Amino acid sequence: MKRQNYPYQRRGILPLAPTKFIKDLINGPDSLNSLTNTKNINQSDLKIPFSPHYIIRITTKRGANQESQNHGDPSPPHPHPSSLFITSSSSSSSDGPETFIIHVSKSEKPALYATHHDWYSSTLQTLPASPHPARILYTYSAAAHGFAARLTAAQAAELRLRPGVAAVLPDRLNRLHTTRTPQFLGLADSFGLWPNSHYADDVVVGILDTGIWPELRSFSDGGLSPAPDNWKGICEASGDFPATACNRKIIGARAFYKGYEAARGSPIDEKRESKSPRDTEGHGTHTASTAGGAAVKDAGFFRYATGEARGMASKARIAAYKICWKPGCFDSDILAAMDQAVADGVHVISLSVGASYASEYDRDSIAIGAFGAAQRGVAVSCSAGNSGPDPYSAVNIAPWIITVGASTLDRDFPADVVLGDGRVMGGVSLYSGDPKDDPDFLPLVYAADCGSRYCYSGFLDPKKVAGKIVVCDRGGNARVAKGSAVKLAGGAAMIMANTVDNGEELLADSHLIPATMVGQNAGEKIRGYARSDPAPTAKIRFRGTVIGPSPSAPRVAAFSSRGPNRVTAELLKPDVIAPGVNVLAGWTGARSPTDLDIDPRRVEFNIISGTSMSCPHVSGLAALLRGAHPKWSPAAVKSALMTTAYNLDNNGKNITDLATGSQSSPFVHGSGHVDPNRALDPGLVYDIHVSDYVEFLCASGYDSDRISVFTRGSANVDCSSSKLATPGDLNYPSFSVVFGSNGEKVSYKRVVTNVGSAVDAVYEAKVSGPPNVEISVSPRKLEFSTKNQSLEYAITFTSLGSGLVGSSGSFGSIEWSDGSHLVRSPIAFRWVHSSVSAF
Repeated sequence: MKRQNYPYQRRGILPLAPTKFIKDLINGPDSLNSLTNTKNINQSDLKIPFSPHYIIRITTKRGANQESQNHGDPSPPHPHPSSLFITSSSSSSSDGPETFIIHVSKSEKPALYATHHDWYSSTLQTLPASPHPARILYTYSAAAHGFAARLTAAQAAELRLRPGVAAVLPDRLNRLHTTRTPQFLGLADSFGLWPNSHYADDVVVGILDTGIWPELRSFSDGGLSPAPDNWKGICEASGDFPATACNRKIIGARAFYKGYEAARGSPIDEKRESKSPRDTEGHGTHTASTAGGAAVKDAGFFRYATGEARGMASKARIAAYKICWKPGCFDSDILAAMDQAVADGVHVISLSVGASYASEYDRDSIAIGAFGAAQRGVAVSCSAGNSGPDPYSAVNIAPWIITVGASTLDRDFPADVVLGDGRVMGGVSLYSGDPKDDPDFLPLVYAADCGSRYCYSGFLDPKKVAGKIVVCDRGGNARVAKGSAVKLAGGAAMIMANTVDNGEELLADSHLIPATMVGQNAGEKIRGYARSDPAPTAKIRFRGTVIGPSPSAPRVAAFSSRGPNRVTAELLKPDVIAPGVNVLAGWTGARSPTDLDIDPRRVEFNIISGTSMSCPHVSGLAALLRGAHPKWSPAAVKSALMTTAYNLDNNGKNITDLATGSQSSPFVHGSGHVDPNRALDPGLVYDIHVSDYVEFLCASGYDSDRISVFTRGSANVDCSSSKLATPGDLNYPSFSVVFGSNGEKVSYKRVVTNVGSAVDAVYEAKVSGPPNVEISVSPRKLEFSTKNQSLEYAITFTSLGSGLVGSSGSFGSIEWSDGSHLVRSPIAFRWVHSSVSAF
């Protein structure tokens, strides 16, 4: 369905809009996506800065732009799907304070000030007077340089003109985007990456998320030595997070909330949220235990996915930085946490958070913080987002970030639908009740004939659904909320059926009633049967946990955000895919697995989905590689993960995109699915120094003023002497080639470093591409005489005719092999009209 916008314009002061007005919009037609849990929308949570002009817009869109929890579609714990946007118009002339992030040149501090904080404070005192005094929230010095402050628009405009100020950016709200995955990834105690990295012992992974639930077995510290000597972090103790919550596993914990409180206009309501590092949402605990959780025997989610649960880097140390609150995660808090994490001494930052769309790098606080982290040798892994299958939807796409999409496992939780006419349709479920081996057939109805096709709570007619199995269409509200609505209306069970937006993507949920999810094809058949048969019946047959080659794995999740790159057409994103569907990991003790008020259950582990789950898998693998190769740069770690990734499923066929049911592409899966043991010994790496990223920014059209946001003004950048002719010349492990519609020639250079052998190594090139592109490589043979030697090659692409104009593209690859290593880089080709940009 084409995306449609329905704007509602309202003038006057509007702190998140009156509750009834929001509800009136939410309770609109079923074709509108809507907020699904109005109990979470509270004026005390977030006050939009005063403005005389606001636009409220409801958007219908394919996919979802939120974290795919098992209780959302995809949606974070708080808030639920953000199809409702409330934004101030560009004509605002507000005098109310807002939070701004000010990036400054470190070298511009006048000598008369003892500290940069003194300089910032003094500068604020010279700004135009306001009834709301300007005040500093944070100062940044490690991953960025500058401060966050509450300012009026007039004060911010004045500050932009001051010497030494590189940028003044408004604060932005971001959203939150396992017993089987180690085996699926090939990790083993006897060989490969685990033993060679010592399980990442003494490697510190910073988890920036909703906090951590420290009492879980996943965070026990048995067998661990004291924290590394270079660790500078602390454990912030409070009433519900005592100092004993930290140990040799959780070696640091902090909470960052000044940006959130400033947006609220009042302190956090500690009856509703914990101001400490304690996780009351579950998301942060899940990501932390995925990246670095200790081995736990007898893990599982009710009767599902039982076995030993273990994080990717089971001996890695965890530092938890709580940055996300009920409305989301504010840039000012995120940047403060990144700054502190780098100063504390983390080696990897894991960030399963992102904006709704990708911004220019110098307007993106995560990109700015990640650049500063790279300067300190810290690898940053981020989720690509859950806005698939829309093209250009990937976020966190700066080249110095590892951008991770989501894929499936070879583990399933089948729950089949048996129709009264004998047909059987496959589905999945995590229903925790005690289902019968052979349940009775029950009457079947389609929710569209009972008041609401999406099964909104309060809209189903109890007279039509009581005692029946109700078919609900996926979309619009949280998946488990549909089952709750059916239960409250008296329904006996639910079948959630995909529409074209989600195709054959199946996500298992822990419903409160017998329920299952089926794909688009099965859904169409079930709907047709429910409407055409005079007395339709059905039953759901639950089959527990199944591991095997059917269905094939990995497959790319339909919700996984994808390219082409919205900001830099010559940079291929995402980088890799990793497990992100139906992943089991630790959970908070403060919240039910569904986040429903009527759900009293509490669990130690939960099974959820999203690129938020994929990201910590890669963060943990990056920690393992850091443990095995402590001298590798973050770029070398990323290169090893990318060039060893695979593109075939466990049946030897090309990886499938669940959004289309057809072969996936590098715009969807990047370089492919991560392969940890091969990444341990990649043969060659494409290394990148921070100075190369500066050259990349020059080639991208940034001037020295914009680049100073990243370099912090430590030296004037002269882009006229840039070594990169185009952004595509960055020494990246993948290629994105953009041709004009009339065809042309594009040439790039790359440098590879031999990390695979200390003796002579000879690599030969093999290229593949579409028939309308000629690819040449020079030289076609690289002869290394020593380990860590670097050699250069050039690759030229010649368009022999027009290809498809747009985002679909054509694809190829270049492989370098010495007989024992295969170093593969994907190549994406697109043709654009010369009169328009690549996006």
